[in-house]
Amino acid sequence: MSAHLRRHHPASVSGSRTAEQGRGGSLEPIPANIGREAGRHDRRSPETAKSDKKKRGDDTSDRLSCHKIQESLLSSASGYNNYRGILNWCVVMLVLSNARLFLENLLRYGVLVDPIQVISLFLNDPYSWPAACLVIVSNVFVLVALYTERQLSKSSFSELVGYLVHCINMATILTFPAAVVLLVPSVTPAGGAFVLGVYTILFLKLYSYKDVNMWCRELSTAKAKKLARSLSCPTSQQFNGGNRTVCYPGNLTIRDMFYFVFAPTLCYELNFPRSPKIRMSFLLRRLFEMLFFIQLLVGLTQQWMIPVIQSSMKPLEDMDLSRMFERLLRLAVPNHLLWLVFFYCFFHSSMNFTAELLRFGDRQFYKDWWNSETVTYFWQNWNIPVHKWCLRHFYKPLLRRGFSKIVSQSAVFFLSAFFHEYLVSVPLRMFRLWAFMGMMVQGCV
Repeated sequence: MSAHLRRHHPASVSGSRTAEQGRGGSLEPIPANIGREAGRHDRRSPETAKSDKKKRGDDTSDRLSCHKIQESLLSSASGYNNYRGILNWCVVMLVLSNARLFLENLLRYGVLVDPIQVISLFLNDPYSWPAACLVIVSNVFVLVALYTERQLSKSSFSELVGYLVHCINMATILTFPAAVVLLVPSVTPAGGAFVLGVYTILFLKLYSYKDVNMWCRELSTAKAKKLARSLSCPTSQQFNGGNRTVCYPGNLTIRDMFYFVFAPTLCYELNFPRSPKIRMSFLLRRLFEMLFFIQLLVGLTQQWMIPVIQSSMKPLEDMDLSRMFERLLRLAVPNHLLWLVFFYCFFHSSMNFTAELLRFGDRQFYKDWWNSETVTYFWQNWNIPVHKWCLRHFYKPLLRRGFSKIVSQSAVFFLSAFFHEYLVSVPLRMFRLWAFMGMMVQGCV
């Protein structure tokens, strides 16, 4: 019986032999069913066999043919659009070329950066700062606008009288500082540009203040008296979660007015969005950026811009067109750098610093103007506060009065061209209309 089992089950015989070896020596016994398990694993499923066969066929096909119909990556028909490596390469080339220009400037002129010189300009005569005096005087126009709106809210002034007072006030805002800059020799071009910039911003703010309060009076007349009190100057109750609300004219307060004057916006609202708290780390980062980039602007101007401008005087006097064009190209690189640094310092660092300090919630001061494909898209996205003001107080009112979109858009560019010329020609005391014509040409593109 045992011999019969061994003849018909060799695996069992092998297993018994191994067991006997294990009893007599150092070998361990091996289970008899290992052979059957290995046999099961060696047997492949039909799907696996089919996949292996297909792979062998593909390998053979690849060896015989390695070409197919396809477009080059740089062809438009290829649909390829990942050019980040080329962009990085262009950035490297731009950095290297500008580094060469900067090194050439240092070798030719030496180190010209002197921050003390800029400070000394303001400290030579601390009692004769016409620009600073003009900024202080600007508060008079703010108070006149507030007083006018209070009288209008009480019907002490008629709408016509209030409109005339506002017109005279805002016309004076533009003409008074311009006259001082032109007639007072001690006003420097930088100081004049700063003052005129402050007064231009004040003009746009007070115009928006006048319009919004007029709209509130119109709504009050129409018995729509559900306007919430502005959160721009919250009371202690509102800070603590109180529900106190005040209808127009409750917003006509000095505190509310000056919050709007200092807020980083040109458009007045009765209910400004507010951030929950002041983030000190964010505030300090923006302050550090402001100080750093202001020094960088001064350094680039002293080291790069001023020497090139001084060397451009003789070609301008001789009307040497080739030399003039060469100097213009030399100014292009530092001018672009100054513009980019100024954009970041003003529109990101300083405006975010002011917004964080005042807990002003709307921080969209710019959009992706660097992706502009048209001139219109650029002007709509690089300066959002001005764009909002033009859209709210100039473009849409013209459309409501029946003007076409083309006429309204042209009027917006005309207004922008006027203020660009105002901010350039008056501080420099030169009236050439170059800034005005440059803006108007862009409006026609």
